[in-house]
Amino acid sequence: MLISRAKWNIKTVDKIKANKLANELQVPAIIGQLLFARGMTEVDAAKRFLDNPASMYHDPFLMNGMKEAVDRIHQTIKEEEPILVFGDYDADGVTSTALLVRGLKQLGAHVSYYVPDRFREGYGPNKPAIQKAAKDGIKLIITVDTGIAACDEALFAKSLGLDYIVTDHHEPPEILPEAYCILNPKKTTCTYPFSSLAGVGVALKLVHGLYGRLPENLLSLAAVGTVSDLVPLTDENRWIVKEGIKQINGGTFHGIESLRSVCGFEDGCDSDSIGFGIGPRLNAAGRMAHAKIAVELLLSDKATEADEIAHKLDELNIERKAAVDEITVQAEIEAIKQQAKHQQVFVIAGKGWHEGVIGIAASRMVEKFYRPTLVLSIDETTGLAKGSARSIPGFNLYEALSSCGDLFEKFGGHEMAAGMTIQACRINELMRKMNDFAEQVLTSDMLIPQVDIDCCLRVEDINIDLITLIDKLSPFGVSNPKPFFQLEQTKIAQLRTIGKAKNHLKCVFNGVEANLDGIGFGLGEISTEISPIADVSAIGELTINEWNGFRKPQFMIRDLKIDEWQLFDWRNEQRIHQRLQELPTEKRICLVFDKKSINEMGLQDYSEEIITMTDILAEKETPSKQGKYLVILDLPDSQKQMEDLVLWANGVERIYAVFHHKEEHYFSALPSRDQFKWLYAYISQEERFPLNGTIERMAKYKGWSLSTLKFMINVFFDLDFVKIEKGFLTKNKEPQKKPLTESKYYQRHSELIKVEELFSYSSYISLKDWFDSRLCQDSSEKETINI
Repeated sequence: MLISRAKWNIKTVDKIKANKLANELQVPAIIGQLLFARGMTEVDAAKRFLDNPASMYHDPFLMNGMKEAVDRIHQTIKEEEPILVFGDYDADGVTSTALLVRGLKQLGAHVSYYVPDRFREGYGPNKPAIQKAAKDGIKLIITVDTGIAACDEALFAKSLGLDYIVTDHHEPPEILPEAYCILNPKKTTCTYPFSSLAGVGVALKLVHGLYGRLPENLLSLAAVGTVSDLVPLTDENRWIVKEGIKQINGGTFHGIESLRSVCGFEDGCDSDSIGFGIGPRLNAAGRMAHAKIAVELLLSDKATEADEIAHKLDELNIERKAAVDEITVQAEIEAIKQQAKHQQVFVIAGKGWHEGVIGIAASRMVEKFYRPTLVLSIDETTGLAKGSARSIPGFNLYEALSSCGDLFEKFGGHEMAAGMTIQACRINELMRKMNDFAEQVLTSDMLIPQVDIDCCLRVEDINIDLITLIDKLSPFGVSNPKPFFQLEQTKIAQLRTIGKAKNHLKCVFNGVEANLDGIGFGLGEISTEISPIADVSAIGELTINEWNGFRKPQFMIRDLKIDEWQLFDWRNEQRIHQRLQELPTEKRICLVFDKKSINEMGLQDYSEEIITMTDILAEKETPSKQGKYLVILDLPDSQKQMEDLVLWANGVERIYAVFHHKEEHYFSALPSRDQFKWLYAYISQEERFPLNGTIERMAKYKGWSLSTLKFMINVFFDLDFVKIEKGFLTKNKEPQKKPLTESKYYQRHSELIKVEELFSYSSYISLKDWFDSRLCQDSSEKETINI
């Protein structure tokens, strides 16, 4: 067996209705199932989803406060009053800032921008920045991607005679800021038909309202911010991203072009390119230095300047990765300790950890251990620890933090992510209370990662045309995930590891009529856990591999499992000691039939753990072998011994066949009857002779091996045909007639030959069949072990 890393959940759809939808759309049944799983159950809705028409965008004036905002901004521009755009330091914030600044400048506005320092000022508008704006003659402040909870700051701006417009997309608190107007589709009084815009989406709608038309030239900025902020890629967001990506790929602002170049996306971008390439580099500015660097890039109208800034962001991103890696190494050590103590929530703190990346480190811990995780950086000069938390489905971080809210200097967040500041001396108490909360809400099932699978495919179903059609469902992201497929019970060929560190898996899935290339990044270690003829199930995504002018379908493997027991052939393995170390100690059962094999194989280090059949017989109760790996180190004396072992080991997940044996009986075949007749005739003629010297001359004369001759003499001795005393062999004058096969010595040698033939020199498939026929017996047919 091979246990999957996650629990696989296949989505349930009405296949009859889905197939009917597919027929009406004239697309493959699989596309119908994918549309159905995304809620597109009607033909018109499905067509809109596939075609993504421009009618998907909504009238900006449906948003509460839009008319007031548009009128005030037009007045400000007409009266040539300066405007300040107040942004945020993440990718959504900097794209929002750049989009609104560009949009206002195109209307002739006198506009500047301000983005707070993450470390010095923290999140959101702040009074010193507002006071400086008033001093600089600013008459109107417009927040983007921030401000919905900044009530004191709004009042402060008002007291200074500033008009203050809030544009935001975060959850509004019960008490809203006293602003000139507020644009937030999540407001309870807002009638806008789509509430899941990113901050940059709200800024885009504001410019839409100001222009009286959609500002299509700004869609590339809106797409970058929307994807980076992980908002649902449905409804208007999907249209923004799809059209924005077209702009990016067709050529857009110098800053985005330069970012594409440093990311290596000159051939084209998609939502993944933004999410894993462009977005992280924009975020790196605010995490490692100051976000204004990213805004400067997005506002740059000079190619050389943009290239220079983009390379600076790339360097900051490299620094960011290094900082995350350093923290991750230390955090993993602590996580393993807490895991050993059965902690359900990890609270991990370190002195002087970079505050800008602790959220990423927390995400890494959740990915690796699948536990809600808080990572905190302790400032020894202040005694405070600033933390960032990430969660798993079913564990509401905000509720958990609220349950011990009295511990914090401040905290905030939502179900899946949060931030906090706490006295370092209270971290242990925080750990205890978070785990107390977890005991009340977390179940064992919730601590297993879940993967949703759209549908099952056969290798024969997959081709370039299907993958091209699937791409029409893009852009993929939150609420419109890239389709996940399952290949069931498929044979794998050409299994190998690739990459400099050999940490990636490459294989070929064998179908009945076609084959499919597969690659699993980071799954290289699984290569040793897949036996040659196992039926493998895999989940993953479909892509097109383009190389040297050829295009082939490719399956991007995310997880694998094997439901049947597996046989691993170690009969020619020379590094048994090393290979045993690779098996989990708690799973392996190492067995020898003959204790001498331990020394012969150099496995003295394992002598305390290696068991024998005698140990098995001594067991008062037979423990379950479910989940265990049986390593059979040497050969039994008989097939019956192996059958008894397999009976005892029923339920094991894997058998590793080593089958060490010192002597080669198989290649020294049993002597023929004529050989026995000649030897007996010689003995009858001589009647008595010394063994020493005689048998050597006899073997040389006949061209037999010395071992063959000794074997025949031992058979005669066993049958009482001869006597051996003081080095002399004497014929028994009145021997009782017996067949050769009655000799125990003959029988044992014959059985050893059969054992070697059956277990040592059989093919892998024959060996697997032998074990299958015994491991798969119905329990009612099993016999008691009797050796």
